[in-house]
Amino acid sequence: MSDPLQRVVGALRLTQSDEPFVLESGATLAPLVTAYETYGRLNASRSNAIVVCHALTGSAHAAGYDKQGRGGWWDGLIGPGRAIDTERWFVICPNVIGSCYGSTGPASMSAATGRAYDASFPVLTIRDIVRAQRLLIGRLGIEHIHAVIGGSMGGMQTIEWGLMYPELVGRIVPIATSAAHSPWCIGFNAIAREAIALGAAAGNAEAGLRLARKVAMMSYRSDVEFAARFGRDRQQLQYGDGGFAVEGYLEHHGRSLTARFSAGSLAVLTRAMDLHDVARGRGELVEVLASIRQQALVIGITSDVLYPEHEQRALAGAIPNADYEAIDSPYGHDAFLIEIDRLAALVRPFIEDGYAAGNCASGPASTQSFIHQREEVETV
Repeated sequence: MSDPLQRVVGALRLTQSDEPFVLESGATLAPLVTAYETYGRLNASRSNAIVVCHALTGSAHAAGYDKQGRGGWWDGLIGPGRAIDTERWFVICPNVIGSCYGSTGPASMSAATGRAYDASFPVLTIRDIVRAQRLLIGRLGIEHIHAVIGGSMGGMQTIEWGLMYPELVGRIVPIATSAAHSPWCIGFNAIAREAIALGAAAGNAEAGLRLARKVAMMSYRSDVEFAARFGRDRQQLQYGDGGFAVEGYLEHHGRSLTARFSAGSLAVLTRAMDLHDVARGRGELVEVLASIRQQALVIGITSDVLYPEHEQRALAGAIPNADYEAIDSPYGHDAFLIEIDRLAALVRPFIEDGYAAGNCASGPASTQSFIHQREEVETV
């Protein structure tokens, strides 16, 4: 029997504005198209909206199954009876501009030239992305956002939502993210973009994107998981040695990304992440974070090497009405896409009434549970 909780289905929609959308750089996008999915129903007072922000290579397809039978990247968290209960909440997941999943991005046609933007696509910031989402929310007639939630690049958007629209947003849940992109993260992204550029220069753009993904995967997981999952195991192919098992894992993820994402979008969005700094143009970082009015739940991951837990603790400590919770997991940064039950136990009470700090347990996973897990996360 099929699981009734799996029956939520999101249908991709598009909203378009032909008015030029002016970016922070001064460049314009026209037309501006935003792809999005919604789940649940907006109530009569238009007060039950939750905005879900996706990560770097994610899409608007957060829950349910699309026409190709592909599950949403947070399907275990969103749906009837789930932590973000679509029988109670109206959930909107916009695809970020700069992406290749329906919103205006490098592959889109420019009204000014009649050709695709390609490499001429302008520099984006996280604030540009959030302003485009705000236009969508206005078009949907939403007058109050109960909560904004997102992990990684989605967490950056979540923090900016709180700062840019304090009167509109009630609560924020930034997960495995930062208030300003660290030199450590910028370095990883610089290597990824150089891999893309070298691939293009060699006439093999796919190889460049594949290598960029391999580099990223090394920062998305942890040494503890890799040791337990792969050890020094070798792959045996039909003819001889296929190399170490971890090499096959990286190759799989590299090829998988080239089949679903574009090098141009990866370059644009990683630069937007690098430019992320909530203090830019606003003052001192501590003072800017102290100005956030919303209730906040900041969630870190104990094994995250990309956005270490100390960054999440510092973020929560600087926001006046923030609580901090950690997910103790061996899966590294990707845990926010894998440890759904633990995430749900933290998110549900916070977005509902009566949340109290420390009322959610997030104990360590057993070694057995992660040695045998084979989830292939594809949306960071």
